[in-house]
Amino acid sequence: MEIRSTTDQDRQVFVDTLHAAFGLFPETPAEDGGGAWWSAFEMDRGLLAVAEDGRPVGTAGAYSFELTLPGGIPVPVPGVTAVGVLPSHRRRGVARAMMRHQLTELRARGEILSVLLASEALIYRRFGYGPATYTRRLTVPRHRAAPALPRAHGTAGAPVTGTVEVLRRAECAEILEEVYDRYRRAQPGALSRPHRWWALRAGQPPISPAPRYIAVHRDADGVPDGYAGYSLESGTLTVDETIATDDAAYTALARFLLEHDLVTQVVFKHVAPDHPLRWQLADYRAAEVSGDMDWLWVRLLDVPRALTARGWFTDGELVLDVDDPFLGEHDRYLLTVRDGKADCAPTDRAPDLSLDISDLGSVYLGGTAPSTLVRAGHITAHHPDAATRADALFRAERSPHCLHWF
Repeated sequence: MEIRSTTDQDRQVFVDTLHAAFGLFPETPAEDGGGAWWSAFEMDRGLLAVAEDGRPVGTAGAYSFELTLPGGIPVPVPGVTAVGVLPSHRRRGVARAMMRHQLTELRARGEILSVLLASEALIYRRFGYGPATYTRRLTVPRHRAAPALPRAHGTAGAPVTGTVEVLRRAECAEILEEVYDRYRRAQPGALSRPHRWWALRAGQPPISPAPRYIAVHRDADGVPDGYAGYSLESGTLTVDETIATDDAAYTALARFLLEHDLVTQVVFKHVAPDHPLRWQLADYRAAEVSGDMDWLWVRLLDVPRALTARGWFTDGELVLDVDDPFLGEHDRYLLTVRDGKADCAPTDRAPDLSLDISDLGSVYLGGTAPSTLVRAGHITAHHPDAATRADALFRAERSPHCLHWF
């Protein structure tokens, strides 16, 4: 079997092989090549696994994104995608060979991190990826959506300010792109959406051409600072995503959606686990939680560079003993944080924590507490206070959250 890089000339065979791997049929893109979820593929970053008879049997690709780290620091990352193997060639090591080939290439390009959305949770941990952001669905019956009553010291939650205007996607494409970019630069765990995604209408709503209404929020000066893309069918208003640059804009959009006429329930598809929306309802139990799941998975490719790239909010030090079985590496690092900056260097000191590279990916953005993984048996703490110190060090200024699908 051969693993080879792809070019634009391989686009059709790549797409056909990927769809066959998942038992799907490709949709027909628009005349300009856009509209299909795969239209933004970067063929110079794709891989094909080719059998001895010359038949393509597997695919893997990557998008070029920026990931916002704790501290509001954007770094380039590959978003691994389109990993598939034909049913006739599964359990023969094809995926393993492609992933090892890909990780080697990513390191050669100087990448420090890699991210993906895992179709199956059991597959990607063995390649060194760990779940790092989480999301959930909230369903609120319309008749139970009353806001929390004002407190003596002011209103509950962020005040509802500004204005909301309902537009079609085609009427506000530039607003969506600009507001999302402002949002993602301040939100740890968020990925960029390159202009070509918007131009090609690649991905899921509201990027895709699927019909959606867009509620655009403007602040007191008339500047757009939030939006929500939604559809209404059979009394259910489904919100694909709510993007806001501050809590006030989010609150105003949520209230607009929850007060929509001819609606029996409102479904918010992607809400951060610690989002205050439930607390802003008079009836906390009105918001039913479902679809609680992992979203963005992170894989460290260069541990010292990755750890020194993000922002830090507590001084301290830890010795991390990191095992990377997929790449056959085992290293020990001294992480020292002073005044928001980190230094990470090899050391022979006794470890505070011993952990797998996938677990380091899970705690990296601050969305998973190291102590949780210690209690789960994933991480070994060698001192009584090691987990507590690690929790304090790895926390972020706010919980990481990722809405982008790729």
